[in-house]
Parts: sequence; structure tokens; C-alpha cells
Amino acid sequence: MLVFAIVVVAKLINIQFVEGDQYRQKAQERVFRTFDIPANRGNLYDSKGNLLATSVTKYDIRFDAVTVTDKDFRDHIKPLCEALSQEFGKPVSYYDKLIRTARGNKNRYLLIRRNLGYSQYMRVKEFPLFELGANRGGFIVEQRTVREHPIGKIAERTVGYERRDENGYYTRVGLEGAYGPFLRGKEGKRKKQKIAKNQWKPIGDANEVEPQDGFDVISTIDVNIQDIAHHALLAQLEKYEAEHGTVVVMEMKTGEIKAISNLGRTQKRKYYEKLNYAVGESHEPGSTFKLMTMVAALEDRVIDSSYVVDTENGRVKFYDRVVKDSRWGGYGKISAAKAFELSSNTAFAKIVNEKYKDNPRKFVDRLINMGLAETLGLSIKGEGVPKIPYPGDDDWYGTTLPWMAHGYGVSLTPLQTLAFYNAIANDGEMVKPRFIKEVKTWDKTRERFEKEILNPTICSKETAKIVQEMMKNVVKRGTAGNIRTDNFEIAGKTGTCWGNYGKDKEREYISSFAGYFPADQPVYSSIVVIHNPDTKKGYYGSEVAAPVFKTIATKIYNDIPVIDEVSKVTVESKFVKKSYDNYYQKVQKYKTIMPDVTGMPAMDVISLLENMGLNVKVKGSGSVKKQSVAPGTKVKKNQTISLELS
Repeated sequence: MLVFAIVVVAKLINIQFVEGDQYRQKAQERVFRTFDIPANRGNLYDSKGNLLATSVTKYDIRFDAVTVTDKDFRDHIKPLCEALSQEFGKPVSYYDKLIRTARGNKNRYLLIRRNLGYSQYMRVKEFPLFELGANRGGFIVEQRTVREHPIGKIAERTVGYERRDENGYYTRVGLEGAYGPFLRGKEGKRKKQKIAKNQWKPIGDANEVEPQDGFDVISTIDVNIQDIAHHALLAQLEKYEAEHGTVVVMEMKTGEIKAISNLGRTQKRKYYEKLNYAVGESHEPGSTFKLMTMVAALEDRVIDSSYVVDTENGRVKFYDRVVKDSRWGGYGKISAAKAFELSSNTAFAKIVNEKYKDNPRKFVDRLINMGLAETLGLSIKGEGVPKIPYPGDDDWYGTTLPWMAHGYGVSLTPLQTLAFYNAIANDGEMVKPRFIKEVKTWDKTRERFEKEILNPTICSKETAKIVQEMMKNVVKRGTAGNIRTDNFEIAGKTGTCWGNYGKDKEREYISSFAGYFPADQPVYSSIVVIHNPDTKKGYYGSEVAAPVFKTIATKIYNDIPVIDEVSKVTVESKFVKKSYDNYYQKVQKYKTIMPDVTGMPAMDVISLLENMGLNVKVKGSGSVKKQSVAPGTKVKKNQTISLELS
């Protein structure tokens, strides 16, 4: 018993003086805790100041039915219930019963209303009893920040989001994720007390540390162009019952992305912004890759645009595989330029195989030097990795080279393909696609993002000019002739690629079109890619993807301001100068006396006489032949003068 008593006393002393602070801190933490208050995220705008995403603060109102004294409760319960009834539309009796029951049950965390806006919260805060504050009136307010997208589902995946889990790890998608450090701001702190049923009640009305709002981000997106691109893509996906598709519109000189739409089909056969296909989906480009092949061959000077190739019967065998043209029987002997216009697979396969078979590294190195094996280094997370096979790799076969020539065995994202086409429109200068212009706080610019050049010369200007002309002819008289328009010129290339070749199931296709407009003075480049259209309705790039490009280009072109600059020209005319001097002298001299106006142009005479307050009647055209009032006659205001012109 004595030993047991000594142990108990020793333990009590240890708890009191040695471990006491630790246990007291734990007890305090179980009763009081500091919670983070999320800061309001900065706004995300398009390039013209339209909101893409904004933070809206919502308020939950609760009531501590215990902290209020009996006198305050009796004095204010009726007017409080009446005010709540008027504000929220429920009967006074409903709120009277709700609050009295909570007081009887000693409920210290009664929910009154969720998701109030700021103005409504300010009204409720001034209701009877609530106006007495947290300690006396039992008024509890909890605020949350909700992210809203004013333009709805359009560009939802591009706008994206940033979420943090309970372990502090972030999931970042789209612009919201890429520029989260600017947008998110700094969290505030608020102390709460633990009450019954494991609930936490804020202590007081004020925060310990006030949250700091995030900065505003100005993106390159133009909501008008985004709307055009979204609906043009959506209409075509629905028409061809395709699985998914993407479209990107980029400003040619700056690399600013003006629109990016990514739509995928749900099980209910509806479309929404499912994944960012333009940025993240790397796939075989098919015939749109023929531009890269043509540029490489011209730069290496193994061919010129007039080089003649025999497409044979539209079927050419390489080892155990056959390259086929879409036209049965082929195109006969045609030039390289014509092969590009007609998108002949056999022609491109033969050209590359014949010119590079002894040194395939030369062809691949040219593609690599043009930047096709590297990512673009986008700010948006999840960029797909391009694939350019290299001789000696495990997946390099005898057929790899001719298949690469017409877009198989290689892999690029739509945005990577567009960057190359944009560079050709830009005479060889490859610019980095950009999604953001600047970061601001109120009217002050914190950081500005300028044009970034990835490669100043992916090819010579001479080569760029040659393939620019080829792409114009694709639309004038080639595979994309169906989108030709008389209002402006389009340059581009169609693409049709098998999506599941070699597999024992129904064939799938990827339809695409990449190009720029207006072709003579490019302003925008764009790419359209549509996956798995219903083959019974169509699958060629010219019929599935190209019309989307035309719709977008036409609507944007109508909004492009036309500016005709005329150099300053000085024209000397003795007749005009003499006429003006005559008019000026008469204006200065005659106020109430009729001047001699014979021989003067009608325009000058009318101006002169009307400024004298006279009514002028004119017959005929040209110069004055005869006047009704003789020169030198005194005239009065509103007097009528008749002039006969010849």
C-alpha cells in the first residue's frame, strides 16, 4: 500500500510539474483551435477584360442559443423571427419554433441559412438580436469562397481549377492551376472553440489574421473567338457523332492563344469540356505531318517543288506493308507540289524512302532540328510528349521511314502541330504559345508576359514561301477545295489518319485541318482535330475538320479591322488653288452685299451664300452661269437667291 501510494504521488508530481505543460496544451488544442481562412482568389480575365473566373464569398449564418440572456431573448425573439420570415419567405412560426427548440436543447450551433451573398449577409447581420454580435446576440457567421465561371461551360477545361487536399497537395488544371501562385493569395487565421457534437464555433467576430486576396490574371483568351470556336466544334461533333475533338486559335505574330475548345462525348451522347486534348493528347497526325516532311526535304535540297514522282497505281509496297492513296489508281506522275495539294501518301513515302533510305538519320535530324521532338514548355500542366523515332531505336523498322513521311509512327499534340504551322506562316519564326498576358493587382501590373521565340528560323524564308504557296493551293484546288471562299484566302493542310490500324475491330479515324488566315497577310493560325467520327457520315479531314476551320475563320475575318494606309501625297492643282482663293476673298469681303459668283463651283457658292444667311435655290449642275440677284446689290437675311448652273 505504501509503495502504491508513493507511485501515485510521484506520478501526480510528474504530471503537474514535468509533463503538465504538454497535457495542458493538448487539452487547450481539444477545446480551441486555429483554422485557416481561404483568401479570395484573384479574378481571371480574358484579353479584353471579360471575366473567365471569379471568387464569390458565401456566408453561412448560425445561432448560439445558449449565450443569449433570458431578457435579450424575450425582447428580440419576435422581431427576429419576423425579420427572418420576411427575408427568407418561411412563416414566422417556423423560425419561432426552430429557435425556441434550439434554446431548449442548448444548441450552440443552430443553422439558420446557407450560401448568403454579401449584401444579404449584411442585412441579416442587422436583424434584431443578431445585431448585438457574437457574445451577446449569439450571431455566428462562417464565410466560404466559391469559384464561379461567368461564361459557363465554355473553355471550362482551359480555365481549369486548383484544389488542395487534406495533406496539402495541390491538383492543378488549366489556367487556374498554372497561375495558382498568383491567384490564390494568402490565407487568414481564425480561432474557434469546440462545442457539443464535435462542432467548432468561431470566437468573436474578427479574424486573428485577415486573408489577403490573390492577384488578377489577364489571359490571352478572347471570349468572342472562344464562343465561335466552341460552337463551331460542337456542331460538327454532333453532326458526325464523333468521340471527341479540339480546336485552337492562335494569334500568329505573338503566339497568344485566343481560343481553345476541348469537347468529349458522355454516355448520354452530350459533349462537355472533358480533357484538355489540345495540350495533353499526343497522337499520330497523319497527313498534316506532310508539311513537316516537305519542309525537311526542301531544306535538305533533296528535291524541289517541281520534282516528279510516280504514284504508280496508288499502291506502293515497302517490305510486307502497302502504302495506299485515297484515290484508287493513284495520280500518275505528279510534281512534289501537286502531291502536297492532293495529299498523296504514295508520293511522300517514295520521295522520303528514295532520298533518305541510305541515311535516314539525315531526315530525322532535320525534324529534330526543327523542334519537333521537344515539348513547347507550356505553362499549363500535362503537355503531351512528342515522339519522333530515331534509327537504331527498338521500334525502328524498314518501313518506319516511308511511314513517317505521311504522318504515321510519329506523335504530336494538336498544339505542337499548330506551333509548326504558325511558324511557317511567320516565315520560319516559331513562337511559344501563350495563355497569359499579365498579372495585376487593381490597376498595378505585377508581371507582364511577352512574346517568346522558341526558334528564330525553323527553316529558310525561301522554303517557307514555297510551302506557303502549296498550302494556298490545297484550298484553291486541292483536298480542301470545299472550304475555299471568295472573301479571303485560306492556307492549310488536311489530315486523315487511321486511329486503330492493325486492330481487329471497326476502323476509326482522326480527321484534322491545320492552317492560317488570311493567307496573304496572316493574322491567326488554327487547328481542328476530331476523333472517331461516324464513318457512315464521313471521316476525311476535308469534310469533317476543315468546315469547322472555315466557320471559325469566316466569323473572325468579318471582325478583323481593315486598315488601308495611304502614304501622304501632295497634289498641286492651279485650278483648285485659284478657286479656293477666290472663294476665301469673297467670304472675307462680302457680308451684306451680293458678290459676283459666276464661274464659281456650286459647292463653294452654296457655302458662301448660306453663310451670309441667304436661301439658295439651284438649277442644273457644275459652275454658276447666271445669278438672280445682281452683284453689288444689298441683300437681307433669309432672302432667296436663284442660281443657274452649267
